[in-house]
Amino acid sequence: MNSRGPAGHGGGGTGSAGEEHQLAAAYLSRVAEPASVPLWMFVQHCGYPAAAAAVRAGEVPAEVASCTEARRATADPEADLAAAERNGIRLVTPADANWPHFAFAALQATGQRRVAQWQAGVRVRPQRGELIPPLALWVRGSASLATVGLRSVAVVGSRAATAYGEHIASEFSYGLAQRDVVVVSGGAYGIDAAAHRGALAAGGSSVLVSAGGLDRPYPSGHRHLYDRTAEQGVLVSERPPGSAPHRQRFLSRNRLIAALGTATLVVEAAHRSGALNSAGYARDLGRPVLAVPGPVTSAMSSGCHRLIQREEDPARLVTSVAEVLSYCGSAELVDDGAAGATAGGPPSSRRAYDSLDLVARSVLDGFPGRGRSVTEAELSRLSGQPIGQVIAALPVLQGAGLITAAREGYRLAGNERSTASIT
Repeated sequence: MNSRGPAGHGGGGTGSAGEEHQLAAAYLSRVAEPASVPLWMFVQHCGYPAAAAAVRAGEVPAEVASCTEARRATADPEADLAAAERNGIRLVTPADANWPHFAFAALQATGQRRVAQWQAGVRVRPQRGELIPPLALWVRGSASLATVGLRSVAVVGSRAATAYGEHIASEFSYGLAQRDVVVVSGGAYGIDAAAHRGALAAGGSSVLVSAGGLDRPYPSGHRHLYDRTAEQGVLVSERPPGSAPHRQRFLSRNRLIAALGTATLVVEAAHRSGALNSAGYARDLGRPVLAVPGPVTSAMSSGCHRLIQREEDPARLVTSVAEVLSYCGSAELVDDGAAGATAGGPPSSRRAYDSLDLVARSVLDGFPGRGRSVTEAELSRLSGQPIGQVIAALPVLQGAGLITAAREGYRLAGNERSTASIT
């Protein structure tokens, strides 16, 4: 980094303040590995420019110094932003309109809980990584990240997939994309690639979350898939250009895949598949975990069967696109053939949904499918919204005809209707 410190070109605002914020974010995304609790806490407390300047000077708490010391003097945010510009990549932060605030609401909530644990002395890093929001995202593509999570499914599974698994991933993703559901996956061989290609073949949008820099497609044989996804959807990474996809970066990447999906669908996974890591993140975020059963003789489906057999919070067994849609909360409510099409009747589900603000949409997204009722407290946990916001949003959702009151709380309206129209 040059002698001016972490300030330079970019967005996140207007004039020099925006440039300072942008270059500070680029510096922070390079100087430490993703999902560092001490650095995330420090940035939340100080702000991006001040945190970057303190890290650069080495004037930070010991825990922040530990995760930034190796790169603080060599990280060059101006070079990273220049490389990004050459490759059509842009950097976004929570200050940008393109930040996926809706999708990351639950991730923000788990991050705040992790901060409370950290401050109480719980410093042991979970084996699969920390469930906290990213500081910044490097993005390439035509689609907006801001609306990801409204109607999206994370499709994950084994790299060494069978023909059965790739067929299911492709067919399900094609059917979801036809219904305006965004397909999120990791761009790897096997299930990931089949999911992306299925969504793209339907003319839909896909989100590819990479573990390395977006200028270094991984695997290298998927450069064309990266390009196609950028044309119809968006590529996302926490790592700046030039970064290699290390093992730990794959694990931290998986939390973003789970957060960007309304639900996580495990199509095919072995007993120790990395897809189970994504499923664990989704469960911790309060998102539905779905699993496709396979032949009992197939080792590549043993992970799915294990998820379904769990005694506590098992995965939902799904065998069709319609069943996946029924577990996506609000996703099942946006079908054009939904109730209310008659003249003089209530507004259509799509029109009612589109009229909601982001908080009400977030609360609606927290509802489980299949007609299960939830209390205000449960809904606060599932949606990631404060209890006061939930209580304020419920009458709005009732008035729109999207939810109904039940003895045990509230549930989605119309769950008893046939799903034949969306199969």
